[in-house]
Amino acid sequence: MAPIYDDSGKLHVFMSAIPNDGNWTKDSKIVHYTAKSPEGPYTFVDITFASNTLTYHNPQISQVNDTYVLVYLLKSRETPNINQEIGIATSKSLDGPWKESPYNPIIKASGTQKDGANIIHASNPTFLKDKNGKFRIYYKSISDAFGTNWNREISLAMSDNIEGPYENYQENPLISYADKGLDIEDCYAFYYKDSYYMIVEDRKGVKNMLEGNPIPAEDIELGGNRPGLIYKSEDGIHWGKPEVGYKTNEQYFGDKLARTERPHILWKNGEPEYLFLACHDEDPSAGFFVKIEGWIPE
Repeated sequence: MAPIYDDSGKLHVFMSAIPNDGNWTKDSKIVHYTAKSPEGPYTFVDITFASNTLTYHNPQISQVNDTYVLVYLLKSRETPNINQEIGIATSKSLDGPWKESPYNPIIKASGTQKDGANIIHASNPTFLKDKNGKFRIYYKSISDAFGTNWNREISLAMSDNIEGPYENYQENPLISYADKGLDIEDCYAFYYKDSYYMIVEDRKGVKNMLEGNPIPAEDIELGGNRPGLIYKSEDGIHWGKPEVGYKTNEQYFGDKLARTERPHILWKNGEPEYLFLACHDEDPSAGFFVKIEGWIPE
């Protein structure tokens, strides 16, 4: 769920919806719900984006002045799963109408990285306005640097205009552990109290490796079956060593451990209020949220 309050205080959420007999790589669409509070109940509003030729997935919602900005994974139904790209749409109202950028897909599964590797994948975007008034999209990228050992990295594209066109940062990827066979994904980036922050899913034990206690390769369980990470940066380019950004469903609620991913913050009056997370647990709600209390960044 990608949550945001409107000017009247009503909560809106945008999320992926997949038919029970479908596949997200072909059949996902973005839907819109509203509620009076995070606790719900939630009321279905509309199908925001759906297509017979494209799949829309993993949205993230932001506001810049009087404009709402929705970024999302965009993929042709016919292309291989690895070939994912990124789209963007804007609206003056959370109820639409939404206008997709004429530059979509604004970040394509193409181009090269600083090491000369070819970018073959761009997905799961997060958008922000930087301290200089420009616009940034951080996203999950995959290159062919290590053949078909497709480790997820974090890259950046920038533009002077919300709708684009966006140009990839020449020194991509910004954060990568591909040389160690590890990866992160599902970045959620934000600018807060004069610093940039990024929350990510730790898919293969990056935290363990950085602490000098790597998980043996044969024991690594794929996916976010471990706490997520949070990074801090003064320029949004150079990122330091991460700390724990969120816990698992087991740690929060005592539930059977499941993959927790797709972090999003619900902001209220410029302050982080709740963290929303998707979770592959046995509860069909498929996610949870936790209150953010007393977080004072260093």
